[in-house]
Amino acid sequence: MGRLRNAKIYVERAVKQKKIFMIQGRYPVIRFLLRKRGWVEKKMVHPSGTTIPPPQKHLDSTVMGDSDTTEDEDQDEDEEFQPPQLFSSDDVLEYDDLDGTHALMVGLCLNLRNLPWFDEADADSFFPRCYRLGAEDDKKAFIEDFWLTAARNVLKLVVKSEWKSYSIQEKEEEAPGDKQPKKQEKKLVMVSPEFVDEALCACEEHLSNLAHLDIDRDLEAPLSLSPEGWSLFLQRYYQVVHEGAKLKHLDAQVQRCEDILQQLRAVVPQIDMEGDRNIWIVKPGAKSRGRGIMCMDHLEEMLKLVDGNPMMMKDGKWVVQKYIERPLLIFGTKFDLRQWFLVTDWNPLTVWFYRDSYIRFSTQPFSLKNLDNSVHLCNNSIQKHLENSCHRHPMLPSDNMWSSQKFQAHLQEMGAPDAWSTVIVPGMKAAVIHALQTSQDTVQCRKASFELYGADFVFGENFQPWLIEINASPTMAPSTSVTARLCAGVQADTLRVVIDRRLDRNCDTGAFELIYKQPAVEVPQYVGIQLLVEGSPIKKPMAMCHRRTGIRTALPHLLTQRGSGEAPYHFPSLHTKARLPSLHVLRSQGQVLRLQHSKLVGSKALLTTGKALMMLPTAKVLISLPPSPELKQAPAILKPRKVGLKL
Repeated sequence: MGRLRNAKIYVERAVKQKKIFMIQGRYPVIRFLLRKRGWVEKKMVHPSGTTIPPPQKHLDSTVMGDSDTTEDEDQDEDEEFQPPQLFSSDDVLEYDDLDGTHALMVGLCLNLRNLPWFDEADADSFFPRCYRLGAEDDKKAFIEDFWLTAARNVLKLVVKSEWKSYSIQEKEEEAPGDKQPKKQEKKLVMVSPEFVDEALCACEEHLSNLAHLDIDRDLEAPLSLSPEGWSLFLQRYYQVVHEGAKLKHLDAQVQRCEDILQQLRAVVPQIDMEGDRNIWIVKPGAKSRGRGIMCMDHLEEMLKLVDGNPMMMKDGKWVVQKYIERPLLIFGTKFDLRQWFLVTDWNPLTVWFYRDSYIRFSTQPFSLKNLDNSVHLCNNSIQKHLENSCHRHPMLPSDNMWSSQKFQAHLQEMGAPDAWSTVIVPGMKAAVIHALQTSQDTVQCRKASFELYGADFVFGENFQPWLIEINASPTMAPSTSVTARLCAGVQADTLRVVIDRRLDRNCDTGAFELIYKQPAVEVPQYVGIQLLVEGSPIKKPMAMCHRRTGIRTALPHLLTQRGSGEAPYHFPSLHTKARLPSLHVLRSQGQVLRLQHSKLVGSKALLTTGKALMMLPTAKVLISLPPSPELKQAPAILKPRKVGLKL
């Protein structure tokens, strides 16, 4: 009985303090830390009516980290992975998928196109080009992009082959001597220099389009290459890149290729990271953990894959994204980085950046000739089912994970000790802020709620971070010793920000850093198309309180003498000064005081019908009427009453 009574007192105190929570999902770290803070859990009820019991775990396992999603097979049972949810009795604490925008590659692809409206930044400088294959306009844009990328790659191959021929010639001169003639190999296919000319013309036309030099061009004028011409162009491009055909070029074409590539680097931010093999990633927009992703380098195969399956085209959920062909490698192996950030408010937008992160390695050495997912996808849900290649460097970890601290130490060994603080972290912060700015209007904002996101980055050879995707429900599973420590830490620090900081603004927020807080923007209310001015006299004016040379009014310059010109109206709620027509007092007729405009002025004048062309807020005007020989009113007029003026 004593334990029951103490439990009842404990629960009543928690209810009074509004410390009741519910958790959907097996998140022992969150449950343990909330109970430690005096919160009481309300069990969630299954749709069948039974109460869902919490998982029975040892305390040590709960402290180490979250144990849900430890087996990928269990996750695959659900098409959409359900994120963890925490609720309080009055929405003081709510962790929920606000909109799912960032979980969909489609949303990220569309929103970042509007970045110039929010900030002076170019999305192509941190987000690889992305298109929706289900939308006809995007599909056409992707086909054109694939063509132009192939043309740029031809120019790169010409320059690269020229430098390669120089290096081979130097090696042969260094090692002269009689050599046995090599065995006759099969005859190589030769591609004529006209193929290079076509690529040069296509790139020059693209440059003129970017510079808007095609404004006066006739719409019916033929392009450098027709769709049929591009089809033939791609066939020869595949022969050179994939089948080993020899690309013949003239000496004059080499310098021309170098010049055009230099011009393209100034207007195409992704020209260096895109390589020369034209590889793209086809991925479903609403799936995670690498499911359904394929790397492809033939346009016809990508279009056939999507067009052949109507379900893949449904709602335009499939996207194609440019693959980073020149990534930063560690010991010849590809990796990506998982970065957490926390959104505690959407209006004003408030973003917290987590200082700790981890990188995930592939199990196979990097190669562009092998497009298997085991080489190019670093998701732990894929790599954990594969064995590490025997050709990998022995310094790579067996569990294929490093913490960000280990990564920074490796950068110092590479001779780039400042790359993390000067290039990588600032670039990731900017990419996260820009992605949230463009998505702010599409998210259903709810006060007293928060969302923890996981962004995936791949780095270029110059350490520049490229945002690949943002996950709305990042896994908290302790799959390795690295994630066991970091996932438990980010959950604990999240509670510090969303709970402890509400009570103490100066409390410790752990590894979370506030990187962006948007100034609050008040949305003006709609007031209609009519302006109504209401006013009432304060008291009966005394003759001795006024001078003949001036008029004292409650709102200065509202009334002016006849012929004195215009007087500015100052409304606090307006952001720009507007000059409206001056008002003149006419003789009273009966017991009605009429105000009349002398003329129409201002940038937005009034129609002669009296209707307003602009929307103005309602203003209350208090007028003190002075004695004047031109205005003789009956005593009843001076009694307090409301006077309405409708424009």
